[in-house]
Amino acid sequence: MALIKPCRGFAPAFGTNCYLAENATVVGDVIMGDDCSVWFNAVVRGDVNAIRIGNQVNIQDGAVLHCTFEKTTLSIGNSVSIGHNALVHGCTIEDHVLVGMGAIVMDHCHIASNCIVAAGAVLLEGTHVEAWSVYAGVPAKKVKTLTPELFSGEVERISKNYVRYASWFKEDQQ
Repeated sequence: MALIKPCRGFAPAFGTNCYLAENATVVGDVIMGDDCSVWFNAVVRGDVNAIRIGNQVNIQDGAVLHCTFEKTTLSIGNSVSIGHNALVHGCTIEDHVLVGMGAIVMDHCHIASNCIVAAGAVLLEGTHVEAWSVYAGVPAKKVKTLTPELFSGEVERISKNYVRYASWFKEDQQ
């Protein structure tokens, strides 16, 4: 069973049909929407400030979500995929975004809807990612405009697939 722990008087709250892997950790002031998943060794740490997560968000293996005490909160929209071992800290991510494997998103970043942050990218503090774009590199910069084909083939596909993957684990628990 996942580690779900209150902190400073706040207890995590979950929407319907969420899946939490047995060694996932969710702590403190975290509110998560429907059809979300938190995978193996992922940490969602709302101990120092609020974390708000929309619907159909997947937080993949080893990812860490956190904030800065008294300075930043973390807000994630709907249909967002946080890739394996990504670090997402004190920022805003709008709807339909893919944060690639091993990417780092620092405080006060703002990622508009319909974007990809490439695997291994580092968004420095305060970076604004414009809608329908792909950012890559260290530090991350816009490398191209997100095409409808890439959007449906990656952003939408991965988000929908993770709802399916979570159902496999729920079926095996019955």
